[in-house]
Amino acid sequence: MFLSRILAGYISRLFTISVVAMLGALTGLVSLFDFLELLRRSATRPDATFGLVVEMALLRVPWAMLQILPFAILLGGIWAFWRLARSSELVVARAAGLSAWQFLLGPIICAFALGVFAVIAVSPVSAMLFAHANAMEETFLDAGGGPLALNGGQLWLRQGDETKQKGGFAIIHATGVMRRGAVLTTGPMTVFRIGPNDKMIDRIEAHNAKLSPGDWLLYGARVLVPGQVPTPPDVMTLPTDLNVNRIQQSFAAPDALSFWQLPGFIRVLERSGFSSVAHRLRFQALLALPLLCATMSLVAAGFSMQTSRRGGIARMIGGGVASGFALFMLSQVAQQFGQSGALPVVLAAWAPAAAGLMLALSLLLHLEDG
Repeated sequence: MFLSRILAGYISRLFTISVVAMLGALTGLVSLFDFLELLRRSATRPDATFGLVVEMALLRVPWAMLQILPFAILLGGIWAFWRLARSSELVVARAAGLSAWQFLLGPIICAFALGVFAVIAVSPVSAMLFAHANAMEETFLDAGGGPLALNGGQLWLRQGDETKQKGGFAIIHATGVMRRGAVLTTGPMTVFRIGPNDKMIDRIEAHNAKLSPGDWLLYGARVLVPGQVPTPPDVMTLPTDLNVNRIQQSFAAPDALSFWQLPGFIRVLERSGFSSVAHRLRFQALLALPLLCATMSLVAAGFSMQTSRRGGIARMIGGGVASGFALFMLSQVAQQFGQSGALPVVLAAWAPAAAGLMLALSLLLHLEDG
């Protein structure tokens, strides 16, 4: 047992160093291509200086690391186990009576821990920097003025509204929407207040509006009720649980939200009438990341053990790269099906990890004779 713990610690240390080195190399390669793409897009934008392009590329580095982590574990694990196999250390360990499951426990725990650390610690930093990079990209590289400038500055929202009846909601349509920092102002705004039975209660028409914390301030607002005379123009307040950041983020990529922000934001989206499929898919994918990382370590071990017995580094590298590419394609296809509603969100997010785990267990059970 003591020998098993020492060997597991040694293999875990070698495995972690290889994974971190591979993660750094792959992140650098992906970031280089991302930088070249940003540089190409900035060629026709005089405001996008070289320094701004470098800053945008650096801000996206943590996001790239989060996406690459499972494949870095796969390739780094293959490299680590191949070194152990080449030096016959795995052969000696197996000759001493240790099964593959004993000396693989350490790398599996390390890979799982890396996935947990990426979700709870790297994800918040990645989301914050990714959102900032997207804002810079919209300002300096895109022709539009950001998400709120779409459709000529028009905005459609649905939010809960129980001022008239419990279970009611309001549909808001505003034109001339502009954001100045934390303040959102609009031109003419129309609010349709709907009861729980989907029957319209009244309609509010305002000359302009401003979103303040907890309320919409409607200026020059008139309430139109069927069969009654419209009220005189006045200043009205309409309670809301939305704010400028939430409205802005609802148009942004789910990658711009951290693991800790997603559950609450999904609830707000669902209450406000936005589709939360992409955000729920992102949240489930982050939940599945530790399992996917542990699975990749098992896949790497399966290919490396095959090499130690039968020889052939080309087969090992080719098999590992092919399996990683296959899992990547499966994850992309599953995400597309999940976003379209053809697959449940949970199945679409967890399918790559489950498929990789079955592949890894099949390899190890086939190769392990004791």
